[in-house]
Amino acid sequence: MELRDIEIFLTLAEELHFGRTADRLHVSQARVSQSIAKQERQIGSLLFTRTSRRVELTSIGHQLRKSLSVGYQQILDGVHEATAVARGTTATLTLGLHGPQAHDQADLLDLFRSRRPDIDLRIKEMIFTDPFEPLRDGTVQVATAWLPVREPDLTIGPLVDTEPLLLMVANDHPLTTRDRVGMEDLGDWCLPYTGPPTPEYWLQTLVPTHTPGGRPIRRGPKVSTFQEVAAAVAAGDAISLVHGDAARYYRWPGLCYLHPYDAPTGSWALIWRTAAENEAIRSLARAARETGPRKG
Repeated sequence: MELRDIEIFLTLAEELHFGRTADRLHVSQARVSQSIAKQERQIGSLLFTRTSRRVELTSIGHQLRKSLSVGYQQILDGVHEATAVARGTTATLTLGLHGPQAHDQADLLDLFRSRRPDIDLRIKEMIFTDPFEPLRDGTVQVATAWLPVREPDLTIGPLVDTEPLLLMVANDHPLTTRDRVGMEDLGDWCLPYTGPPTPEYWLQTLVPTHTPGGRPIRRGPKVSTFQEVAAAVAAGDAISLVHGDAARYYRWPGLCYLHPYDAPTGSWALIWRTAAENEAIRSLARAARETGPRKG
């Protein structure tokens, strides 16, 4: 099977339309039909079912697509990398990080840069109110996100950070006088929250609607940045579950960080758009697996 035939098959498997496939690859519809017919003869089975209204992959077509897509992408990545080296150009990988993570992930970033000097790694700040759209619109190619992530178009890569969540309160908050603070105490106070486009399931990690024992937790005020969260907490309007980096990098006057004895672990992972995966992203993921998650 020639590389061009593989490209035609994979494109048709994505478009499920002979005309769009031909337009996208700048070939005739007859060329697409001939290529698919040749591949089906070689394999000995139909890869697509065709009617006057629709084109669908057969079960064997699905299996072939799964088997070919990764290898085809690796071939393209290898050609692109070799071309970039030959032309003296450098590929770019934009990594989206939250807050001070560039400091916490210094070992990972240093390892990647030492391994891939041919790739210009650029850092862009992410905001928690819209954690996935920058991947989808191409602003960043890979990003960090706290788990769980349940987006069907995104791949969850290796963990980069794990540590128990903390509770941020005002210095004079009544919880600071207690010998022990737990997750059930959240039922007595408000938690600041964001609305859409932040997915509700993702928000539940830091802004749960119920305590472990089932008590409802009130939400408010509404915020859109970490600075707004900190301001609301310092003013005594709310308390907030936060990741451990907050205590290291945001020690504002008027704020205090408590350690709930039963706090869940907050985990961060690399994520990327599955359809846009390339060798640069895979190289960063390999480096992340080698360095392992930073543990607070």
